[in-house]
Amino acid sequence: MKQRINLLIAFSVVALIVLSTVQCYLVKTTYDYKVAQFHTQIKNEIAQISNNYSDIDSVLVSRKEALYTHLSEKYIQGKNSKIDIKKGILENEYRSALTAQIQRKFERDLPNFKIDFAIVLNKFILYKNTKKADTIFSEKPFIQNKLYGNLASLNHAFLVRNYVGTTNGTFENQEYQLLTEDSMYVSVIDWEMIILRRMAFILVLSLFSILTLITLFVIALKALIKQKKVSDVKTDFINNITHELKTPLATLGISTKILEQKNIRENDENFNAIVNTISRQNNRLQSLIDQVMANSLAENKIELQKEKIETEDFLQTIVNDFKITYPKIGVKTDFQTQKTNLVLDKFHLTTALLNVLENAVKYGSNTIIVKTKQVENQFSISIEDNGIGIAKNKQSLLFEKFYRVEQGNLHNTKGLGLGLYYVAQIVKAHQGSVNVISDLGKGTQFTILLKV
Repeated sequence: MKQRINLLIAFSVVALIVLSTVQCYLVKTTYDYKVAQFHTQIKNEIAQISNNYSDIDSVLVSRKEALYTHLSEKYIQGKNSKIDIKKGILENEYRSALTAQIQRKFERDLPNFKIDFAIVLNKFILYKNTKKADTIFSEKPFIQNKLYGNLASLNHAFLVRNYVGTTNGTFENQEYQLLTEDSMYVSVIDWEMIILRRMAFILVLSLFSILTLITLFVIALKALIKQKKVSDVKTDFINNITHELKTPLATLGISTKILEQKNIRENDENFNAIVNTISRQNNRLQSLIDQVMANSLAENKIELQKEKIETEDFLQTIVNDFKITYPKIGVKTDFQTQKTNLVLDKFHLTTALLNVLENAVKYGSNTIIVKTKQVENQFSISIEDNGIGIAKNKQSLLFEKFYRVEQGNLHNTKGLGLGLYYVAQIVKAHQGSVNVISDLGKGTQFTILLKV
């Protein structure tokens, strides 16, 4: 049974992990799609800005083209090196002005986004006589080659367009063609949050689905463990009650056979002894049956016959009767209260307290102390013993029906596991509470709190 439950739990955990993984994969796929969709949207909206920026400031564009022509012709004359051309292009005087104008256009045309951009130069190639190519500048896109913009890095930016420009010219009867290529990169501030907001419904739904699966798994696991526990308790109870019933039944069977002997029937002393044995075993059977029946009731179904009693005298009477039954057990009292009048059911509470006292004897105690004291508006009855004690992990189960503390997986003490359950039910029926404090090898203390 335990192996089957462990396998079921293992398969359930694997299934939960697989389903969660699939759910995460679907969310990731949706996220990637939303990112691509967002990039396309930005590209389409930025495409409204002309490639050559002439609609932004035609004068600046003309000055840029004039600069390119000037640098090219000086290079043809041999007055400029390739490094000088690159430096002259990247440090142009209209750089800040054009950056500001493009930025304002973004703010005006795309008010819902905060955009940083960079336009970087990739190529600067001269073709002399339309045949010979002189590559003055050709690099991968680097932020160091930024022409315009305030973007500090291309790491988290995305490409929105490439622009290739050509210029034809003649210098000193020599025809040449200039080819330039630049790229625009943009970075939308907090673009991840924009996408996450667009995915809010999907994320909430996915999170809800995963939490629902986990909750259902936990509920099912708890139900399974509880069912196993109930099954174990049921088996334990059947074994215990069978053991308890066998002894009186066996005694009754033997006694009945003895009574069949003529010499026993003719001997009054032996006959009466056998009859008394049968009577005692019959009473024991009836007591076992009554105990099971009585403890099948919940605390709200117990009918109490309450009466006003002086609690200290009531407890002293119980202790005196217990001493007679167990003369070898040292029972002491420490009443820190006097003449406390409570409305109680004497019969049920007597049985409950005797159950606690008898439990102390069953589990190795030879000294018991019964104490009373006032705790705010509650009357406290504590029963301390010096028995074998109870492990911490067992204490929360003590008051459950049919539960009995095991020692080494063996029940060394007779009983049905109903005594402390009965105690808890009776105390609850009096609107009180009961708790236990114990350490293995150091004894146990049961404390019952009743309303004054």
